[in-house]
Amino acid sequence: MRRSLFLIFFLIGYTYLSYGQDLSDNTVGIRVGDNKGFGIEVAYQHLLEENKRLEMGLGWHTGRYVNSYKLTALHQWVWVLEDKFNWYAGAGSGIGRLKFERYYESSRKTKQNTFIFIVGNIGVEYNLDNIPLLISLDFRPEIGFGQYRDDLTFDIALGLRYKF
Repeated sequence: MRRSLFLIFFLIGYTYLSYGQDLSDNTVGIRVGDNKGFGIEVAYQHLLEENKRLEMGLGWHTGRYVNSYKLTALHQWVWVLEDKFNWYAGAGSGIGRLKFERYYESSRKTKQNTFIFIVGNIGVEYNLDNIPLLISLDFRPEIGFGQYRDDLTFDIALGLRYKF
């Protein structure tokens, strides 16, 4: 009997936590972190269901000898911690392109690489009441495949997004 009662209260509590939130239909903003040299990422989130959303990001880096971009797509689940404070977790994948230019004595050599990666995501976010702004802090482990990205990397980033 106790086990059944515990299970019923657990399911009611889980349902409340999963669906008792007020998430924005869309957000757009930036995500600033190390991101293996890509640094700033423009991010868009779209609400799929009451506690599920899709996040897409575009990171790029331009420099004297390197030009690159990276596209990321994540499916996230969101749970309420407190009133306007949520935590989320998700998984996804992405693709990127990297172009190196190297100078050897009197010649210039260009090398281009395409890579794919699998990414996980876990973080916390806070919805501001006075202004339509969402602040987040997240952690992303990535496993890359390709000549440039064939390793495991970690990224911690701060996100600022406009809610609409």
